[in-house]
Amino acid sequence: MYRIAIERLFKWKESKYRKPMIIEGARQVGKTWLMKEFGRQAYEKTVYINFDSNSRMAELFSSDLDTERLIMGLELYSGQRIDPGKTLLIFDEVQEVPRALSSLKYFYENAPQYHIVCAGSLLGIALHQGTSFPVGKVDFLKLYPLSFKEYLMATEKERFAELIDTNDFQMITSFRQTYIDSLKMYYFVGGMPEAVQSFAENKDLNEVREIQKRILAAYEQDFSKHAPNEIVPRIRMLWNSIPSQLAKENKKFIYGIVREGARAKEYESAIMWLSDCGLVHKVSRVNAPGIPLRAYEDLKAFKLFALDIGLLGCMAGLRRTALLDGNDLFVEFKGALTEQYVCQQLKTVEGVDIYYYTNDRGSCEVDFVVDTGERIVPVEVKAEVNLKAKSLKTYMEKFSPEISVRTSMADYKVSDGLVDLPLYAVCRITMI
Repeated sequence: MYRIAIERLFKWKESKYRKPMIIEGARQVGKTWLMKEFGRQAYEKTVYINFDSNSRMAELFSSDLDTERLIMGLELYSGQRIDPGKTLLIFDEVQEVPRALSSLKYFYENAPQYHIVCAGSLLGIALHQGTSFPVGKVDFLKLYPLSFKEYLMATEKERFAELIDTNDFQMITSFRQTYIDSLKMYYFVGGMPEAVQSFAENKDLNEVREIQKRILAAYEQDFSKHAPNEIVPRIRMLWNSIPSQLAKENKKFIYGIVREGARAKEYESAIMWLSDCGLVHKVSRVNAPGIPLRAYEDLKAFKLFALDIGLLGCMAGLRRTALLDGNDLFVEFKGALTEQYVCQQLKTVEGVDIYYYTNDRGSCEVDFVVDTGERIVPVEVKAEVNLKAKSLKTYMEKFSPEISVRTSMADYKVSDGLVDLPLYAVCRITMI
């Protein structure tokens, strides 16, 4: 299964400014597989160390963090010689031994010849809690579920994925039905690697749902196992409220949906925990489209999206018939699923920040506002081909953006600064 993130790792290997690499991402998005596959493709040898319940590694890193001593200990433990530049050293579940995270500073400063990649499913929490290593001494890579383009490649439609990269929308439009059919299936299967692999091999949607249920059950177990006891019930309630939050016409997060009378301060730490785990995407409101958008962020208003569209459908109990056959019962949730999809794809686009816009009266809402670093692009999301976008028109009249995007099942078209970008090509947003 091809992951675009591996290209970043190849560039990292060749960079003269290379630092130890930390791969962040939720459990089961494919971090371990990516590190091992990169080692297999790019190095003569790979030394893989899993720190989970590893008392010997905890002991090795508990005392002196001298890099020569650590390399000797790792060689003795693995039974392999670690040759600089020829061996990839993988630290998995590295958050379980905080001193191993701290050692990255010394590898960067004193032994930069060693190539080290690290990952951990709860690494975001460890980093947020201030685990001792200085920022600036490591590189970061965020790994998400498979994007729609990666899904196409995994399901034997590599040429269709390559075609999206060409921006040849005349050719793309000729094959629109293939893209639309694959996109509907992606809405159900999602991008979790195990679910995609199962579907690619067996085409069994019931098996896909069972895998998604298992993944969700593992996340629930993580709440109890790793979160502070006092916030576990709040994490669970908040997590289970996400489908209801997104099913609303106005998708702004409402605490009252989690529990009647709930207050923001009761749930702030639960949201932070889920966000640090990579299980939710928090998209904040902005009240003006200035550069950088972060300067206009309203921290009190936000939307919460799930990690993966397939998992969201599973949480909501969406039946495949409703999704694939256009069942009326699905109409209400279709907007939620489409917005989730767009958020998920935009998250995989390198170098963009995502927000949404509403005016102070709340009479105008644009689903996403994307900061590419060079310009601000408003994005209106439509589930089908209904292209009425009153809010986007109001936004365009007020702010005169260089370019505006409406994404739907309709074909590509450009008219007076408004780009109709098909949903299946939304990953090209920075290239139009």
